[in-house]
Amino acid sequence: MLARIIRWSSANVLVVLMATVFLAAAGVYAVSRTPLDAIPDLSDPQVIVYTEYPGQAPQVVEDQITYPLTTALLAVPRSKVVRGFSFFGVSFVYVVFEDGTDIYWARSRVLEYLNFAQKRLPAGVTPSLGPDATGVGWVFEYVVLGAKQTLAELRAIQDWFVRYQLTKAEGVAEVASVGGFVKQYQVVVDPTKLRAFGIPLSKVTEAIRASNMDVGGRVVEMSEREYMVRGRGYLRGVSDLEQIVLKTERGTPVRIRDVARVELGPDE
Repeated sequence: MLARIIRWSSANVLVVLMATVFLAAAGVYAVSRTPLDAIPDLSDPQVIVYTEYPGQAPQVVEDQITYPLTTALLAVPRSKVVRGFSFFGVSFVYVVFEDGTDIYWARSRVLEYLNFAQKRLPAGVTPSLGPDATGVGWVFEYVVLGAKQTLAELRAIQDWFVRYQLTKAEGVAEVASVGGFVKQYQVVVDPTKLRAFGIPLSKVTEAIRASNMDVGGRVVEMSEREYMVRGRGYLRGVSDLEQIVLKTERGTPVRIRDVARVELGPDE
């Protein structure tokens, strides 16, 4: 058999050369089109459920967040392992699926079961899914630098400009910001003054929340024209916060500046 192939090849040199050139070109094309990973992804398909419970100890987070979510997600189709981790003020639940499971199908199934599990969580606690990336997806780090910019200005550039430009790039699942100075309005309450005025701390929180909103009105028709009425009430600075009224005593308003100090500070 081999001898006949050799005799046929020697008798048809042109055909053999053309076949050789075709195979070489096909090999070059295949190599140029084959996707290569610098770090091959060997992890299982998994979905991460992230939940914040600020100020709570790990045991409380375990009892009220991690355990209810873990037991509810055990029934997700095609899941083989559910792992829960409780830390100070935060909970992570990893749902590991069988090999070959489509990651977006898995995320939609986890979302369905989260809708039922959320009813068992404390009020105000909302679990969220992690980015649709694997454990080896952290591929790039960068630093935003500026000779004449403060840390607050650099963080603002990152959060409001750079991050959005990178998020729309192909293959980017999430851009996480770390460091810098995140500006925050902080109300430092004096408990002695609150007691003197008879104002509970919850009243301060409610007053700030109620004072930071716009309200809609109706339409007023005048001279065959319609005027839309609305109330503008968004807080725009420290002075607006200081002017919020907490209560009125004998016609005299008690404002936040009377019981607290309002200042700009970094986010925790």
